[in-house]
Amino acid sequence: MPATKSNNKRSAPRSREPRVDDAVLTLAEAAAYLRVSEDEVLRQVREQGLPGRQVGEDWRFLKSALRWWLSAPRRGDFWETQLGAFKDDPGLENMVEAIYQKRGRPSAEEQ
Repeated sequence: MPATKSNNKRSAPRSREPRVDDAVLTLAEAAAYLRVSEDEVLRQVREQGLPGRQVGEDWRFLKSALRWWLSAPRRGDFWETQLGAFKDDPGLENMVEAIYQKRGRPSAEEQ
């Protein structure tokens, strides 16, 4: 029986067609998409981490990145909502004691 050739050729990489959300927007288009002024977009880039790139004198924004930015919680929101979350929890003392025991340290009261 004759040997057969293995057909393990790697397929050529497919060109990635941009999705609708991968659209690249200019500053004016990003402002229109966000329904704010161009100055406000640039302020958000500086102060709120709005994702964008300056290319020469122009700005470019990925529509998908703007959508992500709009839906992501602000940086401070986590701590603002979590600090004090266990303040009135009746099991807090037991949780703290269990943590100290697991770490092999004396309890908070013994320190």
